[in-house]
Parts: sequence; C-alpha cells; structure tokens
Amino acid sequence: MRSILGGSIGNMIEWYDWYVYSAFTLYFAPIFFPSDDSTAQLLNAAAIFAVGFLMRPIGAWAMGIYADRRGRKAGLTLSVMMMAGGSLMIAAIPSYGTIGVAAPVLLLFARLIQGLSIGGEYGASATYLSEMAQSDQRGFFSSFQYVTLIAGQLLALCVLLLLQLFLTEHQLESWGWRVPFVIGGVMAIGVYRLRRGLKETEAFAESAAVKEQPQSSGWNLIRRHPREVLLVMALTAGGTLAFYAYSTYMQKFLVNSAGFGRQTATAIMASALFIYMLLQPMAGWLSDRIGRKPLLIGFGVSGVLFTTAIFTALESVTSSFSAFLLVLAGLVIVTGYTSINAIVKAELFPANIRALGVALPYALANTLFGGTAEYAALWMKQAGMEGGFYWYVTAMIAVSLIVYLRMPDTRKTSQI
Repeated sequence: MRSILGGSIGNMIEWYDWYVYSAFTLYFAPIFFPSDDSTAQLLNAAAIFAVGFLMRPIGAWAMGIYADRRGRKAGLTLSVMMMAGGSLMIAAIPSYGTIGVAAPVLLLFARLIQGLSIGGEYGASATYLSEMAQSDQRGFFSSFQYVTLIAGQLLALCVLLLLQLFLTEHQLESWGWRVPFVIGGVMAIGVYRLRRGLKETEAFAESAAVKEQPQSSGWNLIRRHPREVLLVMALTAGGTLAFYAYSTYMQKFLVNSAGFGRQTATAIMASALFIYMLLQPMAGWLSDRIGRKPLLIGFGVSGVLFTTAIFTALESVTSSFSAFLLVLAGLVIVTGYTSINAIVKAELFPANIRALGVALPYALANTLFGGTAEYAALWMKQAGMEGGFYWYVTAMIAVSLIVYLRMPDTRKTSQI
C-alpha cells in the first residue's frame, strides 16, 4: 500500500506539470505568440502542446526499455527529474518581446523534455501499480494511475483558481502564469526523493533473475508481440481522443465556443473533474468483479451515441450548472476507458517487456489522437466547421468499440 501510494503521488505531480501548460495557455499564449486573433494564439500554443506529444513515443521507447532492464523504480525516478527540469525552464523563459523568436523556441524545447518524461512515466507507473497489486485487486489499484492523473489536472486548475482569485488579469498575463510552473518543478524534486525509497516489484525481480529470456527492445516487442502492440494502439485511439476532448480541450471550448468567462470555465472543469476522479477506483473495483471488457464496451457504445449531442448542447448552453452536468456526463462515459486502460495493457505483456509494451504503442496512439485533439478542434473551429470535431471523436470511439467487442477479457487471460 505504501509503495502504491508513493508511486501514485509521483504520478500526480508528473501530470500536474504536464497539464499546467494547458490550464494556463489562455494567459501565456500572448506572451509567446503576439497576435490580434485569440484563436490564432491558442492555435500556436496548442501546436506546441501537440509537438510535445511527438516526444512521448521516444520517451516511451527509451524509458520503457530502461524500466524493463533496470527496474520500475529506476524508470519512475528518472522521469520525474526530467519533468522538473522542463517545468523550471518554462517558468524562466523571457517573453517574445524580450528575446524575440527564441522565446517560443525555448518553450518548444522545454515541452520536448517534458514529452520525453511523460512518455516514460506512463509505462513505468502503469506497470508498477499493476505488479504491486494482488490478482483480485489489480483493476482497483491500477485505476489510481488515472486518479492521480486527474488529480494532477485538478491541482493545476485549483492553482489557476487561486491565482485568479488573488491576482488581476494583467498580473496573471504578465508574470502570474509562471508561478504554477515553479510550484510544479519544486514538487517534482520532492517526489524524486520519495521515489528513491520505493520498493521494487516482485514481478520485475523474478523476471530479472531469468537470464535466458530476450531483453526488452523495440525489435523484440514488434517481433514477438505484434498483435498486442496493434491491440493497444487500437483500443487507445478512441479513449485517449475522448479523454483529451472532455478534459484538456473542454476548458478552452467553454470559453472560446460556449462563451463562458475564464474563471467560470475553470470552476466548471474543476468541479466535474473532481467527481470524475472519484469514479475511477469505483470503476476499477467493478472491473475486478465483472471483467474489463464490459466497461470498455460501455464506454464505446455510450461514446458513439452521445458525444456529438453533448458538444452540440454545450455550444448553446447558458447556465453554468447545465454546462457542468453536460461536461460531467461526457467524463462519466470516458470513465469506462480511463479507469482500466492501464491494467488492460499491462495484462497483455510478460514482465520482461511489460513496461515497453504498455508505454510505446500507447504513446504512439496518444501522439496521433490525444496530442492533436486540441489542435484539430481549434483548426476546425477556425475553418468554420466546428461540428466536424464532434463527429471525428465519435468515429474514433466507434473504431475502438469494434476492437473492444472482438478482444478477449484480459482479466481472464492476464500475463501478470
């Protein structure tokens, strides 16, 4: 329990550092991308957010191999230090008006470092949590990966709410947006010390003791587990796109499309995400009783039926409470995927290549669909066809639903 809690807290700080960028984009976009068009500013900032995702497969590949060969604990400590460096760098970058084009270039470099870190974090933490839990509790305990992931996003929004409360709009736009990056960098350094004291998993220790098995590598992963690699990518595509649409992009959608004020939009998202966070272990526990497959199918069917309707209704909603209920409805649907996606992937691979098998195909799908969600949504809005994004999300959920229907229930066929 101590190890699971320690690993989870570290995961929370990692994702706080990652999401702070998105939460504060509305304030720092003009600092790095001067323009008279607010949508264009957000589009440029979203492009760097998406480019950061391009490093996630590289981080997943390099650090997945590292975690398979050196241990889950070693992978976790390395990833959090890289995240700390990226956050502190963003906090210190001068504005475009001070150093010109070097400002967005340095911002891009910092996000690339964070992309490497978060790419490795997913595989190491998903594998660690899955291997530390007992067989009848793996769904429950592995769900804490998304509990802490959402908690990191929620923490970023809470910091935003506090700064909105105590600072003026001008102060936030000029220097206040740097504060959360400093907080994240300092917390990540503290987590590094915490993770150094974590216990290694028995599954890794037993696997490392077997000398004749093939080492973890990209080639061995593709050669020996091609079906599992494609399965992870396919089951991730719709889920990760829906998650980023309803969480990361939704805050901007509420301001830019629904017409809510920044502070109101932040409050709506914080409230909905808090309830969403509490749902994860409940759904994970349920998967330990009825299996993983029913939850995935539930997400797929509900996502296909209601995604377009929810976004369309949000376009014209005027009540903040109604907007909260609609956002929460979308997040409840996504819970069927997010609560168990880590354990489903971990159960597909043997221990000697598990961290890489979980991380790399997930990162590839996440880069293609999750990392580009904001950019695709804003691009379609700027092109005057915002509704196309709703149907794009729906279509990708439908693709994943086909996979959910055809795949075995990993609770019954687990490799752990």
